[in-house]
Amino acid sequence: MSEVPSAALADQIARTIAAEIGAQPAQARAAIGLLDEGATVPFIARYRKEVTGGLDDTQLRNLETRLTYLRELEDRRAAVLSSIEEQGKLTDALRGDIEAADSKARLEDLYLPYKPKRRTKAQIAREAGLEPLADGLLQDPDQVPEALASTFIDSDKGVADTKAALDGARAILMERWGEDATLVGELRNWLHEVGQIRARVADGKEAEGAKYRDYFDHVEPLARIPSHRLLALFRARREEILYLDLDPGADAEAGHLHGEARVAQHAGVRAQGRPADKWLMDACRLTWKAKLHLHLMLDLFGQAREKAEAEAIAVFGDNLKDLLLAAPAGPRVVLGLDPGLRTGVKVAVVDSTGKLVDTDTIYPHQPRNQWDASLHTLRALCKKHAVELIAIGNGTASRETDKLAGDLVKLAPELKMQKIVVSEAGASVYSASEFAAKEFPGLDVSLRGAVSIARRLQDPLAELVKIEPKAIGVGQYQHDVDGFRLARALDARVEDCVNAVGVDVNTASAALLARVSGVSSTVAENIVVYRDGNGAFASRKELLKVPRLGDKTFEQCAGFLRIAGGDQPLDASSVHPEAYPVVERIVRDCGREVKQLIGDTGFLRSVRPEQYTDERFGVPTVRDILRELEKPGRDPRPEFRAARFAEGVEELKDLQAGMVLEGVVSNVAAFGAFVDIGVHQDGLVHISALSDRYVKDPREVVKAGDVVKVKVLEVDIPRKRIALTCRLDDPLPGESGAAAGDDRMRGGGRRDPGAARNGVNAGGGRQAPRPPRGAPSAPPANNALAAAFAKAKDKR
Repeated sequence: MSEVPSAALADQIARTIAAEIGAQPAQARAAIGLLDEGATVPFIARYRKEVTGGLDDTQLRNLETRLTYLRELEDRRAAVLSSIEEQGKLTDALRGDIEAADSKARLEDLYLPYKPKRRTKAQIAREAGLEPLADGLLQDPDQVPEALASTFIDSDKGVADTKAALDGARAILMERWGEDATLVGELRNWLHEVGQIRARVADGKEAEGAKYRDYFDHVEPLARIPSHRLLALFRARREEILYLDLDPGADAEAGHLHGEARVAQHAGVRAQGRPADKWLMDACRLTWKAKLHLHLMLDLFGQAREKAEAEAIAVFGDNLKDLLLAAPAGPRVVLGLDPGLRTGVKVAVVDSTGKLVDTDTIYPHQPRNQWDASLHTLRALCKKHAVELIAIGNGTASRETDKLAGDLVKLAPELKMQKIVVSEAGASVYSASEFAAKEFPGLDVSLRGAVSIARRLQDPLAELVKIEPKAIGVGQYQHDVDGFRLARALDARVEDCVNAVGVDVNTASAALLARVSGVSSTVAENIVVYRDGNGAFASRKELLKVPRLGDKTFEQCAGFLRIAGGDQPLDASSVHPEAYPVVERIVRDCGREVKQLIGDTGFLRSVRPEQYTDERFGVPTVRDILRELEKPGRDPRPEFRAARFAEGVEELKDLQAGMVLEGVVSNVAAFGAFVDIGVHQDGLVHISALSDRYVKDPREVVKAGDVVKVKVLEVDIPRKRIALTCRLDDPLPGESGAAAGDDRMRGGGRRDPGAARNGVNAGGGRQAPRPPRGAPSAPPANNALAAAFAKAKDKR
């Protein structure tokens, strides 16, 4: 974070942020103060409600982001003022404009004329003494340009003739107008409102860019283009398949004329038939076309891309949160199967604590076909370790392995095992990671994936934190966004999820502990080393014996670290140790022990929080304490439930239109939800087919990990696309009533042809949109929907 500004600037920043997040300036100032002291967002949101007036984690995350931006803006403002002052060009009026600039774009507009740059044509012309020529023609258009220019010819200064003189004078005016902050700002706002992004295919790239063919001649308003489609266009441009332009209006020629007219109006140039009018109008035209239009196009494309990236990052973050907070199966013995054909199925058994107790590799599939021998091996392992659940990775050979697991369940009915197919996204990344090497130094890399698959069924959160968030593959265009911004946003989501659930300090891995508020990776490693050397922690206070875990770190992390069965019952709850005196006062007043209070809902709800407040702990904290005592350490995650894939439906060819199947939502994008129905290829439920009501955001209806029932609308085997609907009474394409269904399913209509490469694809985010002017007409509805389907899992 940038250097903390002066008190006046700090107050201004706090007021600005407060207005943006719907809070009072005092709340923003308090939160900023806590962040500057090193407090984390989860800690502030849960344990400093009195200080911030109850700001929640979403408000605090937004505050944190804006605080960084505004402080960077102040740093840049100071640098700009210093630079202009050193040049001796800082006037009171300019200083006022710079100090009033409320965005980086506005600040850079003001700085542009004073920004050090290489010698320009305009600078060379000024050095040649041509500025009076430019000003003379501008101020008195009745003068004949050639006649006035002839008086400025000077071969010693590089002005050989009247043409050279007029060219130099025009360069001066073009630079002056092109760097006018007011004009640039007005034109930027205008072009943003009316601009049409135009895509056309590069010569000879039709075959190579076939996946982008919908955009070979595409026009759409920049202000309304969905983020996923914009990112697809930018990717196609980066791959040199498409050329992109920004036209000022649907009629490009008229729009450019309007842009020239705006420059002329600002410059005070009018075509009235005077001798210099044509020359001046040409200068306005060139200023627009050669300077301003290109500059503003790049600027607006940059802003649009930044906005689109922010939306893509938000989608990824929401999906990641849903996956991390998916229902855990809990402390059960799990057999993990990492499917494979030629290389075999990797097998790992973990006990109820997640400890690896056995491994093997079996070859039930082609080419070895050792089905019976594999069943015998698995049955022996399951009986030996009393396996309760079978976790099957959803990659290659998943359904074949799922069938093997089904036979195993029938072969050993006495164990009452249940089989569940789980996402193996990121398992291979974990297997080859440094963390996995430390955790299982002597274990073959191929077997580590089976361990990860088994453990993520027990506790998705605890296992997935070991994997870089980007590798989990639930994003929308994560490979097209700024890597640093994405990583920072996803790390914040992981931190929020981990601290919302809480962590058992006596069983958590170093990777999980490192996500706890205030705990660094070094301290997390030290906790594990201390635990291994001294046994389980008996109390939270004992954490202070861990090297480098001082008072400040303890304050930040203690409430999120849980100790079950320790010396202090409250250590198993989210009640912070600093608030234990509040509980002690309640205990004294009621004459009962803490253990007797825990779970006594009737009594706890009869306690008046106001009776136990003091100068440090107010009503919000006391209410949180009472709520926690009702059910200490409660897990906010849902109850575990597994989808049951249909028997005999294992590949795309097994699907038939009209089938109603159960599946798991694997990914949610702006245009719909991808559902794993057990055929190695996720199907798409378009946003318009998620519900009978209008859906603006798919996450209003579903989230990653949800078990849903879907109906197969259409199967395209050559292109590996499956059209699904959550509305089980929807007619199939071609059936009676399909027309109405088709109208409903037109939501967005246009696909992102490059999506398959990126792990997701894009149909539009709006329902029943009006096609942009100049865009090709939409194809029949069932085809438009099918065209939006692509592979959901990102295996890279």
